Amino acid sequence: MVKPEPGSEAWLNLIREEIIDPERPIVDPHHHLWDRAWGRYLLDELWADTGSGHNVVTTVYLECGSGYFPSGPEHLKPVGESVFVNEIATASRTDPDRATIGAIVGRADLRLGADLDEVLEAHETAAPGLFRGIRHAGARALYPETLRIAGSAPEGLYQDDSFRRGVARLGELGYTYDTWHYHHQNQDFADLALAVPGTTMVLNHFGTPVGVGPFADQRDAIFEQWQRDIELIAQRPNVVAKLGGLAMPDNGFGWHDRDLPPTSDEFAEAQARYYLHTIRCFGADRCMFESNFPVDRWSLSYHVLWNGLKKIVADFPENEKHAMFYGTAARVYRL
Repeated sequence: MVKPEPGSEAWLNLIREEIIDPERPIVDPHHHLWDRAWGRYLLDELWADTGSGHNVVTTVYLECGSGYFPSGPEHLKPVGESVFVNEIATASRTDPDRATIGAIVGRADLRLGADLDEVLEAHETAAPGLFRGIRHAGARALYPETLRIAGSAPEGLYQDDSFRRGVARLGELGYTYDTWHYHHQNQDFADLALAVPGTTMVLNHFGTPVGVGPFADQRDAIFEQWQRDIELIAQRPNVVAKLGGLAMPDNGFGWHDRDLPPTSDEFAEAQARYYLHTIRCFGADRCMFESNFPVDRWSLSYHVLWNGLKKIVADFPENEKHAMFYGTAARVYRL
């Protein structure tokens, strides 16, 4: 028998679970959409996942390079992504029984200086009522050849004065700043957050502890340093944390290479310590669960992921659960 391709519907369907706490309202504050030669994830695929059993009512789209304008001024090309997603978000409102895309986080080069306002205004025009902020990620891979998704930000981006002015401008205009980077950049991010206290910053994917390549046999040592870094970042009151994105192949758990995807119990056992430490440091009102789909779909299914998240915080008070599954994201992204 031929093994189904990891990440495929056939492979993911090898593990099916009863939905835990199915009525709990959920905002999924981090997913992507794309239609590329190597894969498609658009509204039908999103709805198949959000409709797989959990009560996902609203989502937030995060930039991933989709739909850029093919021509025109270089600094305005990312606005094409807001045009692209706005059309899909409009379509998502046609079915009241399915999740709607309630907000968009786009892309701009935050080093643009005076031209940055033009880009932000263009995003607002392209996605009226949906545009909430920018992700100009700081991820810079030390060993890009070992990674499935290798961040290629310039060295020292978080320290760049023009970049910091751009991050500050987002806060002045009421926009959020999202970012992702690798574990070895967490302290640089803490410095950025301290330097720009007036902008709400959203740390994606726990600061991405890498678990492949030269880092493959260093998980516990990395975790110890990562704990200290998360404690430092949490001291910056302008930072909120997205809890998720640890099922990417680059995190090194290896689920994408298995005959069977993980169960929610396996997921929770392997990753609960990252979630619980971050919640302890930030508090529930500064944490929001995320799916990071379809990227984490390479490793596990949507319904198994959310079952695992619910198991990790099963003993938490109701108000804290509501904050992490719904309230924090709704507040930060003004849903």
